[in-house]
Amino acid sequence: MDTINLFSLFASVLPLAAFYFYRVAANLLDRRRPALSTLMNEQRFNWVTQAARRDTPLDAILSGNIMSSVSFFASTTALLILALFTVIGQLHEYAPALSAITFGTHHTEIDLQIHVVVMLVLFVYAFLSFTLSLRQFNHFCILLGAMDHDKPASADAIRTIARINAMAAQRFNAGIRSYYFAIPMVAWFVSGWAAVVVTVGTVFFLLHREYFSDARWLVARITPH
Repeated sequence: MDTINLFSLFASVLPLAAFYFYRVAANLLDRRRPALSTLMNEQRFNWVTQAARRDTPLDAILSGNIMSSVSFFASTTALLILALFTVIGQLHEYAPALSAITFGTHHTEIDLQIHVVVMLVLFVYAFLSFTLSLRQFNHFCILLGAMDHDKPASADAIRTIARINAMAAQRFNAGIRSYYFAIPMVAWFVSGWAAVVVTVGTVFFLLHREYFSDARWLVARITPH
């Protein structure tokens, strides 16, 4: 009977744990150095402020493009979830092929089962994030369309609509982040150590993108913070 390899279990769960604690660490870093996402939230306020002053289809086009992207990722994630369910049901057939790409200690079938379930948890979370984001962007479009252009919008109304947009973007970013942390989960099939190294690399990549990238520097130049 197969036994659980504790290191393989650790390497399986590590990306999921890093995914959670990344958000905790990011909240702490935001207090000293606003992330790119935080700076963009201020630009969302500027967007709604300008949208309240114009009566053109521009804002509807922009919102539609954003919702199309979110819808694409939601549909793709649903397909990945179905694929993982298929793998779980036929894992005994895939195990020999997966073992062929593994270096070092080979994963047992129970290790593979646990890992696929962990991947399933990550992608289910991504799917829920994308669908919630799509719903919130839909609310944003309704609120944006409900503004009366015959009179100035109140600052409270503008801030509320921008906040709905920011919440939707936050959920979308969480879904995208799930895809990034799926990369070390794929690396796990090669080696548990590969999963650990790629997890650390993914965390540093995301931190650089949000806090030290050229895009963040450029946005910070024109955004009060």
